[in-house]
Amino acid sequence: MKEHSLRSLPGIPVVLAQLLILAGCAWLLVTADGPWPAVAVVVGLLTAFSAIGLYMVEPNQAAVISLFGKYVGTVKDNGLRWNNPFFTKKKVSLRVRNFESGRLKVNELDGSPIEIAAVIVWRVVDSAEAVFNVDSYESFVHIQSEAALRAMATSYPYDQHEEGQIALRSHPMEISDRLKEHLDERLTAAGVDVLEARISHLAYAPEIAHAMLQRQQANAVIAARTRIVAGAVGMVEMALAELQKSGIVQLDEERRAAMVSNLLVVLCSDRGTQPVVNTGSLY
Repeated sequence: MKEHSLRSLPGIPVVLAQLLILAGCAWLLVTADGPWPAVAVVVGLLTAFSAIGLYMVEPNQAAVISLFGKYVGTVKDNGLRWNNPFFTKKKVSLRVRNFESGRLKVNELDGSPIEIAAVIVWRVVDSAEAVFNVDSYESFVHIQSEAALRAMATSYPYDQHEEGQIALRSHPMEISDRLKEHLDERLTAAGVDVLEARISHLAYAPEIAHAMLQRQQANAVIAARTRIVAGAVGMVEMALAELQKSGIVQLDEERRAAMVSNLLVVLCSDRGTQPVVNTGSLY
């Protein structure tokens, strides 16, 4: 069911007309004779009943109008409005709203339990769908948002293990875009548009947090050591090449291996080395 506009009358002129009619009826009751007092009573009652048709529409708000269960239209004109007194009016806020989901405990793609939460920014764009397609659109948004977040979290790993792989921790923008896509698919039927969806909390579950921290630290140490060794090997190659090029000293294979070993120990050690000075012959 799609939203369509419904015309309404401005409420203030209607109120003034009703007051004038009621004043005229009161005057007839006091001064007139014959059937006029009865007519005044009937007209006064009908005028009072017509006041039920008055309602207020605030900025960024819509009034969904129905007649005996049938959708008639939506009024978005601000201020005091008037329609048929038999119409039923249901107010729907069109303002931008947001909420933060609870911290969900789910298993990511690799099976590790994690805690995840998201902030969802949304608004109603079709008031008719929001009212008639779901029982409570606000509850629908909350439940479907948590379901989409849970489904999205199980589709990606927490950390990136391969080059180019999208992970929850390393690709926040891509994950937010994917979450928004999931939410749009689920909430379109309720006339809701998701403006933004971002991860607000992401962590390993407490029972494995310490082990995962140790694994991350180990990975960092390995990566640092790999880079140090690669740099040290390059420096050793450069040193040997320069010595051979300049002809400062000629080294046989055994002493070349000893120099390489000593240089690698000096360059790769995480502590300061203690040099030993040879004051005698090189051989």
